[in-house]
Amino acid sequence: MRPSFALIDLDALRHNYRVAKRLHGGKALAVLKANAYGHGAVRCAQALAQEADGYAVAFVEEALALRAAGITQPILVLEGFFDAEDLQLARQHALWVVVHQESQLGLIEAAAHQPPAGLPLHVWLKVDTGMHRAGFAPEQADAMHARLRACAQVGEITLISHLAQADEPDQPATLRQIEQFRAIATRLGIACSLSNSAATLAWPQAQGDWARPGILLYGADPMPAPSHGLRPVMRLESKVFATRILQVGETLGYGARFTAERVTRVGLVAIGYADGYPRTAPNGTPVAVDGQTAHLIGRVSMDMLTVDLSDLPEAGIGSTVQLWGDRVDINRIAAAVGTISYELLCNVKRVPLIYQD
Repeated sequence: MRPSFALIDLDALRHNYRVAKRLHGGKALAVLKANAYGHGAVRCAQALAQEADGYAVAFVEEALALRAAGITQPILVLEGFFDAEDLQLARQHALWVVVHQESQLGLIEAAAHQPPAGLPLHVWLKVDTGMHRAGFAPEQADAMHARLRACAQVGEITLISHLAQADEPDQPATLRQIEQFRAIATRLGIACSLSNSAATLAWPQAQGDWARPGILLYGADPMPAPSHGLRPVMRLESKVFATRILQVGETLGYGARFTAERVTRVGLVAIGYADGYPRTAPNGTPVAVDGQTAHLIGRVSMDMLTVDLSDLPEAGIGSTVQLWGDRVDINRIAAAVGTISYELLCNVKRVPLIYQD
């Protein structure tokens, strides 16, 4: 059997959720969109079932998969509903929905004369305080709130917005967003939620009734100077399954991107870009071989990659190689390839997820 897998540490997931709750206070929705950032949404939800105040997903189908697995806690649908059928499903399955545009509000108003379906609809009214991606303009907030209040099938209303630059600790735009959001929440007198992962960790001014921790749950600190005690949840691992010696001047792999400057012992590792490891990882990208630091050499292939074992005489066929996890910070890999940890985690595929609890 191919020796590649992603080990998911569910106790680390719970630890990180507790960190978010401790730092933010109030309640916290564990964000499980994109299959829990590649970690398996159902198993992560089950692992948090005794602690989480609720969950958040991107769209209705993601929420229905959790309901089908027996998840009964509140589930917020961050993109809201796309059509009347989505809205009906949200009502039937007691989903909380974000409303961020006129067409969604119109669908709720159009459904006002239909028989109630389950509990009153809990709407999260989204205002755009500076992200400029989705949400009503701040000057529209009062009118949109009043229209929602006029709908008999709408129950609780919570105010929500999203921070554009919370992972930049010296960015004054975040303070402007927080101040504008606070003014609207105070004026409407309703519960509110502004803190994403970065704000939960570094912007106490953004605290509200609900936090929405996402990437921090999975142990990838979004701030530039991690010091928050988060634990990585995923360990992406494989094994060396062949070795060879390169002589000085010999090249390695597609494009001959690596040229040996010394006699080099190469380990061939059973994982590649089809499994989600980034093809663009450069020579020198760190890995851990049997717990010791080593480095990638040569171009990442679809099903395998190559590492330098020259300084690890005990390593060889059967040696464990960690691509990221507790020995290799995923943020270092992300920085090496010009992306973010979110993308790397979401791209993990083909390898089995093995759960440790």
